[in-house]
Amino acid sequence: MSAATPQNLSNHVRFVPGYHFVLSTLLLVVLGWQITILARHPGVPAGVGVVLAVSLVLMFAYIRSFAVGLQDRIIRLEERLRMAALLPPDLQGRISEYTPDQLVALRFASDRELPALARRVLDEQITTQAAIKKLVSEWRGDYLRV
Repeated sequence: MSAATPQNLSNHVRFVPGYHFVLSTLLLVVLGWQITILARHPGVPAGVGVVLAVSLVLMFAYIRSFAVGLQDRIIRLEERLRMAALLPPDLQGRISEYTPDQLVALRFASDRELPALARRVLDEQITTQAAIKKLVSEWRGDYLRV
């Protein structure tokens, strides 16, 4: 999604077609093919092929999870800094109470909306990203996601 297309709750999830659809499909086809070869021609070479295909599928999954994990750490830092600048003094002292999931979801709230929504999240103990994102009325797009 480009910055030209405004982001909102319904379109904020990012898919990279070459990675999420093409590469994942190719890796699963290779894994299926290697399993078929092993079933038809049992032996060490076929077994090695299955091990390599499984390794590639695992690598595919871990590469994405590592990138998203790092991105979430950076978002948490950014949101703590943003909250320190935007929240009223009574809430600034409570910034450490926000969970990582809450901080990641609150990043979508506009600067104007953040103080009230941040207070509501703590006061009502709203913990899930989905629930917090649904409460955002002035969406602040994140166009630099991994």
